[in-house]
Amino acid sequence: MKHFKIKIYSLLAVSIFFGACEKSLDPKTDSSYGDEFVWTLPDKAEGVLINAYANIPARFDSYLGNNFLDAATDNAVSNSYNSAIFNLGAGGLSTTDNPVGSWFNNYTQLRNINLFLENGLTDKVTYDLTSKTNDKLFKDRLKGEALFLRAYWSFLLLQQYGGKTNDGQALGYPILLKTLTDEEAKNTNIVRNTYEECVLQILADLDAAQLLLPVEYIGGDNIVGIKGFGRANKKTCVALKSRVTVYGASPAYQPNSIAQITAMGQFNVTNQAQYIQKWERAAKYAAEAIPIIGVYRSLKATDFNLTPVPDDFLFRRFSTNNSTERAQYPPYNFGNATTGPSQNLVEAFPALNGYPITDPRSNFDPNNPYANRDPRLSLTVYYNGSIFDGRKIEVFAEGFDSPNRFANATRTGYYLRKWLSSKTGLLNPENVQTDFNYHVMLRKAEVYLNYAEAANEAYGPNGIAPGATLSAADVIKNVRSTAGLTNTSSVAYINEVAAMGKNEFRKLIQNEIRLTFAFENNRFFNMRRWILPLNETITGVTVTKINSTTFQYQKNQVEKRMFNDIKYYYLPLPYDEISKSPSLINNMGW
Repeated sequence: MKHFKIKIYSLLAVSIFFGACEKSLDPKTDSSYGDEFVWTLPDKAEGVLINAYANIPARFDSYLGNNFLDAATDNAVSNSYNSAIFNLGAGGLSTTDNPVGSWFNNYTQLRNINLFLENGLTDKVTYDLTSKTNDKLFKDRLKGEALFLRAYWSFLLLQQYGGKTNDGQALGYPILLKTLTDEEAKNTNIVRNTYEECVLQILADLDAAQLLLPVEYIGGDNIVGIKGFGRANKKTCVALKSRVTVYGASPAYQPNSIAQITAMGQFNVTNQAQYIQKWERAAKYAAEAIPIIGVYRSLKATDFNLTPVPDDFLFRRFSTNNSTERAQYPPYNFGNATTGPSQNLVEAFPALNGYPITDPRSNFDPNNPYANRDPRLSLTVYYNGSIFDGRKIEVFAEGFDSPNRFANATRTGYYLRKWLSSKTGLLNPENVQTDFNYHVMLRKAEVYLNYAEAANEAYGPNGIAPGATLSAADVIKNVRSTAGLTNTSSVAYINEVAAMGKNEFRKLIQNEIRLTFAFENNRFFNMRRWILPLNETITGVTVTKINSTTFQYQKNQVEKRMFNDIKYYYLPLPYDEISKSPSLINNMGW
């Protein structure tokens, strides 16, 4: 066996909950063992697999400069002017400068996982010395975890690099299912598999993993008990399958023989039957997942820092520190206000009665714009008059949260609320505190909205997929009602849009997905897979104080998005990889 160099994470340093703390829980590496010996030691062998968990970021704002990826979309802007995400929003993307892609890290994790599958489950290593039966069961579970993690990291490659070529092919990434020999690693004729082949391989890994994993980790059993909480399970498998198949059905990832982009924000379906088949498959996987993951619930403010883990969170990491708060709090509260939610996003939240604020029936008051709005708005952003840390947010001129007071204050008139701690005085220098923060990779809510999207495309707003009990319209009604839009007019509006057909209902679903998953780093990819316009100017609000209770609100332009070419629907493959393997065909325009 060839000698390999790899960081092996101690199982004592990386807990089963896969949390992260900037001090005591930093993973420690151990390079004192040779490869043959590693695969005879259960802790060391399992540590190779743990790498694939530990390399998932523990924070949502993990992009360079403490950014959310939303800051390169119409959801937000970044105050970190020298950051890669700020430059990305201005069109700074190339084969040598791609802050979204992580080709090397993804393949490093796949290599670690394949090493474990090949060496960490043999008779040379024993995980339970007291029982051969339990040892076999434990190895089966670890194999299931490894297959899930291979699917997870493979999907990241597909999400980041999947795309269409200049000649209309839909390609993914080079599938890697084993460790390479030295000779194989020198191969310069590597090619990308088709997008559909990548989808099928990920599904195959998840199908196999699902058979080996428990539904969830509960009870005192040493193999499938609570000690395994936070690891992959059946719920994570079915949730990821629903995501992968929705991506696999999206218009951006079809070859020209099925769908073709015609301009920014426009596409034509060239083979309706095959296009619908993809959406039927996605609806099927999401429908199968729903009974396994359980009842839908809406995200609550208490979920941001709650222990035990909220029921909605199927796969997550966490950290116990104050890094996100330092990056995102208003400067008055000792933060850096890195992320500025946009007026574009704020306007996407409907009125409390369910109507868009552009509809006269919403009774929207431009002089009191945050009154009687979707409750999710106040869970997502802090606006003028919001209560934060026992005081009102003041973004008007001379207000405590305005650029007149702090150079790094909000550029948009809004501050981020979602995922942040609401502990009083968290960053007060006299008594700095920490809190529990999540990075959630898979949520129940996504599975339900994946079903709504796929069912609408395949069967229309009121159609029900085979084996399911809900229509797309039913899901949207449930999503909105659990979020607090309980007015009968909200249901009436959903029925009204549903009656207009799948094209109009698609827009409603896309907006619900935008609101539900704001600042979860998926808007960037969703806009591209849906082929939405990418060059919408980002707006904010200027607030003028008239008196203690009266303000004027004026929309203003904050930042232009320079994604003005259809090539920006796809990310480029790295220049170094193309140079080493000329057979790798890059995405269109790159």
